[in-house]
Amino acid sequence: MTIIVPPAEWAPHKAVWIGFPSHPELWEDDLEPAREEVAAFGRAVHAGGKGERVILVAADDAAAQAAARLAGDYADVVVQPFGDIWLRDTGPILLADGSARSFRFNGWGGKYDLPGDDDVGLRLAATIDAAVERCEWVLEGGAIDGDGTGRVVTTEQCLLNPNRNPDLSKDEIAARLRDDLGFSEILWLGDGLLNDHTDGHVDNLARFVAPGVVAIPEATENDPNGLIYSQAADAAAAAGLEVVRIPSPGEVLRDDEIVPASYMNFYIGNAAVVVPLYGAPNDDAAVAAVQALFPDRQAVGLRADAILTGGGSFHCISQQIPA
Repeated sequence: MTIIVPPAEWAPHKAVWIGFPSHPELWEDDLEPAREEVAAFGRAVHAGGKGERVILVAADDAAAQAAARLAGDYADVVVQPFGDIWLRDTGPILLADGSARSFRFNGWGGKYDLPGDDDVGLRLAATIDAAVERCEWVLEGGAIDGDGTGRVVTTEQCLLNPNRNPDLSKDEIAARLRDDLGFSEILWLGDGLLNDHTDGHVDNLARFVAPGVVAIPEATENDPNGLIYSQAADAAAAAGLEVVRIPSPGEVLRDDEIVPASYMNFYIGNAAVVVPLYGAPNDDAAVAAVQALFPDRQAVGLRADAILTGGGSFHCISQQIPA
């Protein structure tokens, strides 16, 4: 029997949805810089026509006009109302048979519950005529990462958090991951990054880069997430996975607060792997490490400081449409 799971991110894409910053009141002084970073990300993914079709998703007509000005002719722009740009978490998850799953969204445990976020996944799936099933439990796409074979990695901090599905046990959540998304083998890690308002999304911590191969950061000196990284690497190795290490940006501060900056929030496109950068000493080394993992693609490092002020980076704002 063929297992129907979400294809691995390195499998071919037909297109990618990218959330475009639309609400000035959420971004304040970072609105225009964030828009420029998003536009640069989309341009890198498009890769001069060698990558996939880029669809910038704006929440209203005014934002759509701004997106069109920045994008030029490399992207299509569509309007779908949403609360914020984190389409990895609110958008639909596409399976290998072309069907889609849309999950309940509660603002990462009630922290940022904004109009439009709970059903934008259903609406986006409808725009590509995907047969979409609504799954009535809370799951964000950034909380899971699969390798296309039925394996998935996640964190207990997020999926078992009582602010998501308080009535579901660990075994019940595992059963839903199997029944709704086809995942038959789950690697449960512990905590995610310090001060991550998503309660530890795995796409900042551990990413599959090939079947059975998971990338995890290597801590710098005095890294605020050093123990988290080492525990994740040990757990992955104990589960029989091959572990490769990516340099960590270390401690990154914004307004004297440690922020969850991570090179792991890269996006794997058809032609490019786009890595977020933060002006940290390991920026170049991280791009080189990612390039070594994807020799058939171009690793591109781009600054993501303004996007990070909203709480995420390139992987968080994108959701691929498999070919």
